[in-house]
Amino acid sequence: MAIKQAPYLAFHGEAGDALAFYQQVLGGTLDITRYKDMPMDDMPGDPEWVMHGQVELDNGITIMAADSPGEHSGSAIVQIILYGDDRVELEGLHDAMGAGGTVEMPFEAAPWGGWFGQVKDRFGVTWMFEGGGEQAA
Repeated sequence: MAIKQAPYLAFHGEAGDALAFYQQVLGGTLDITRYKDMPMDDMPGDPEWVMHGQVELDNGITIMAADSPGEHSGSAIVQIILYGDDRVELEGLHDAMGAGGTVEMPFEAAPWGGWFGQVKDRFGVTWMFEGGGEQAA
């Protein structure tokens, strides 16, 4: 069995909106199971919240998320990076993901070559975009 990796994002009532936004920007197939769909008595959390959801992209990438009724604490920082060799596509994703959020670094030529940019989306998730081939001379 091959091991796979996917980001699993924890929200407090916004997982459905976040996953729909990621599907709008990135494409793919959205699948959501809500707390009310689970046959468990005394399930914590709002019945409309996402128990488990995911967006599966055509290129094999999967983004997973859920609404957690518990408290969110800790000092871990999770950032998601999308990288490739198509500068125009990466810049478009950077701009779309930053809509309604904060552009932390504009998508521009990077000192190490290629291109880089970073945004915090409207749900507070940080996205980095890197690559795009060599810089123009």
